[in-house]
Amino acid sequence: MDPVKKFEEEVKENIKNLGDNDELSKLTFEWMLKTGAIGDYTYNFKWLGRPIIQYPQDLIAMQELVWQIKPDLIIETGIAHGGSLIMNASYLSLLDHCEAIENNEMIDPSNPKRKVLGIDIDIREHNRKAIESHPMSNRIDMIEGSSIDENIIKKVTEYAKNYKKIFICLDSNHTHDHVLKELEGYAPLVSIGSYCVVYDTAIESTPAELCSDRPWGPGNSPKTAVWEYLKRNDNFVIDKSIESKILITVAPDGFLKRVT
Repeated sequence: MDPVKKFEEEVKENIKNLGDNDELSKLTFEWMLKTGAIGDYTYNFKWLGRPIIQYPQDLIAMQELVWQIKPDLIIETGIAHGGSLIMNASYLSLLDHCEAIENNEMIDPSNPKRKVLGIDIDIREHNRKAIESHPMSNRIDMIEGSSIDENIIKKVTEYAKNYKKIFICLDSNHTHDHVLKELEGYAPLVSIGSYCVVYDTAIESTPAELCSDRPWGPGNSPKTAVWEYLKRNDNFVIDKSIESKILITVAPDGFLKRVT
C-alpha cells in the first residue's frame, strides 16, 4: 500500500477507536467540567492578539475543515471579542495566498476575494475598534442586530448571493428556540459538502446547576435545536468523526455537514 494512504487509513482507525471508547469520552467531559468549574479555561487563548474563547481543539478542527472546503465566505453569529472572526479571516487569507502561488498569480491585498461576515446583537465599541484596526480587518464585515431578526437574515442572504462556497458557524444565544431559528434562517445558505457548525451543544450534558444563571440549559440547548432541525431536514448529517478526532469540543453533535 502507498505509505501516504497507509498512514491515512491508520489515522481513520485511530479516530474510530477514540470515538468508540465510552470511558475516554466520560473522562474527557469530566475534565471539561472541572476546568470550567475552576475557571473560564476557554478565556485563556487568543488568535493573532484577539481573545477567541474556544477550546484549542475546536480551532484545529475549524482549520482542517476550512482547508478541506476552501470556502469563499464564512458567516458567524456571535462576535464577542472578535477572535473567531480574525482566525477565520487569517485562514481565508492563507487560502488565497496558497492558490495564488499554485496559479502563479498576484494578490491584491486591498481587494480580498474571500470574506468573513459576523453578526451580533451588540457589537461593543471597544471590540469593534479592535477588530476594525486589525490587519485582517479588510476581510471582515459585521452586521449589528439579532441574528434571528427577519431583516438581518434577509441582509445576510443578500450578502451571501455573491459567494459560491459558504461555511457557517452559530455561536450566539444558546437557547433551543434561538438556535433553531438560526438553523432555519442560515443553514440553507451552506454549500453542499460544507458545514454548519453549531457551538455549545455540550450544554445539553452539563449539570443543570451550572446553567442556573443562564436562559439555556439541559433540555433547552443548541443540541436539542440540532436534533429538532434534523428531524425536519435531511440535507444535513452529523459528522461524528470530527468530535471523535478532537475529543475535547464544545460542539458534540454540532458539526453538521450538508450532503444534499
